[in-house]
Amino acid sequence: MRKWVIFAIFLAVIFGILYYLTFGYYSEGKRGGFITKLSNKGYLFKTYEGELRMGGLYEGDGTMNSSEWVFSVSAKNKDAIAKLEEAIKNGQRVSLTYEEKFFTLPWNGDTKYFVTNVEVLENVRSNQLPQPPPSNLPAPTEIDTNKVL
Repeated sequence: MRKWVIFAIFLAVIFGILYYLTFGYYSEGKRGGFITKLSNKGYLFKTYEGELRMGGLYEGDGTMNSSEWVFSVSAKNKDAIAKLEEAIKNGQRVSLTYEEKFFTLPWNGDTKYFVTNVEVLENVRSNQLPQPPPSNLPAPTEIDTNKVL
């Protein structure tokens, strides 16, 4: 009887470790940029795979520094998918909250990065110059230059 108890505890520990490695994550964070691609992929397990264009920082020599980041979104996360599609359609910048898995599994997607939340950011680019703040000073009056003091 004691062998079966030890065997059951051993199996529970093994299944616990496998469950954590499958559904757990060891890193989470945020990334921002523009979505360049979002596609629904998979033969049996459908996930959305996307690319985020990050960067736009200019270095000293005047070149553009940008990189692409690939990510996966679960097909069950309808809210995130709708926001990503809206951002692609409108060309808006997004902030993605993600979890990094231990390794990729066929039912998890093609990448280790799983997006859990999407925030569509407002366009900060504008062709208008910033307006000065309103002043409480009285309007300037005309000065008569014909008068000599």
